[in-house]
Amino acid sequence: MKRAAVLGVMLAITTWGVAQTYNQNQSAPKNPPTQPGNNQPGTAQQGIPQQPGTAQPAPEGKRPPQAKTQPEFDAYKAAAANTDPAAMEAAANDFATKFPDSELRVILFKTAMRAYQSANNGDKTVELGRKVLASDADDPEALVIVASVLAERTRDTDLDKDQRLDEAMKMAQHAIQTVNTDVAVPAGTPPEKLEAYKGLLLSNAYSIIGTLEFKKDNFKAAEADLHKSIDAFPAQPDPVVVLRLALALDKQDKYPEALTYATKASALTQENTPAGSLARRECERVAQLSKQPKPAACGSGATPAQNQVPPK
Repeated sequence: MKRAAVLGVMLAITTWGVAQTYNQNQSAPKNPPTQPGNNQPGTAQQGIPQQPGTAQPAPEGKRPPQAKTQPEFDAYKAAAANTDPAAMEAAANDFATKFPDSELRVILFKTAMRAYQSANNGDKTVELGRKVLASDADDPEALVIVASVLAERTRDTDLDKDQRLDEAMKMAQHAIQTVNTDVAVPAGTPPEKLEAYKGLLLSNAYSIIGTLEFKKDNFKAAEADLHKSIDAFPAQPDPVVVLRLALALDKQDKYPEALTYATKASALTQENTPAGSLARRECERVAQLSKQPKPAACGSGATPAQNQVPPK
């Protein structure tokens, strides 16, 4: 499964879960009979309304957002039908104005955030991500996405550079703390898809932390976090993370290990891309320094280069 596709699958599951939860709540008896000693955990996740103070936490994560009324649910469906990022944002803002206490605001803002991210609009991605976090400060996906944009789009000339990078670090660290507790999990979510989604979030969070450590020339810490990023989602390693790990090892004069990851980065990338070209140059460089034959994946004719920085 592609890395980007994992988020799409979870978005579809979440949207489906809202509909299922609302429909189940509507069809369930308002005061379901209970038997002494038979109050099983997870009842709320099944769509059965709970008496105040008796709701049980959903296993694996928190309860998905729910609609309270039919007009709220209908307005949510209409807003969610938009596909253009700007239209999604406008519909989400309009919905939030009409239903200021709705739990579904988070889903609409998150959908618009993802759309802006796909459109490579960093400023709007952060803006919508902050709206998600204003309603749910522990949402791991919003934390990771906002942190990623802050880490990648902050320039050395920015007056608030240190503040932005510090915020990105704190967000990524907080995402790691909340990924197992604050993912809203609809009933019936396939466990393998949920684990893939969590693994991707963890991988991205550790990648952000490793990147920030790399930028601070803290190469040992960067090495540790970039390893964690790869290990969290081994089925689809990010070539740039693999390349950055090779460079972090190179900076510590660990040339044989650097060659291993530079070779892997070369194999994961196309030669005519920025990451692919840099991976092959790094591969040739550390092969020479480690006095080992250059692997076939490194290609030929590359010119070794020092102090390279992997592309965003």
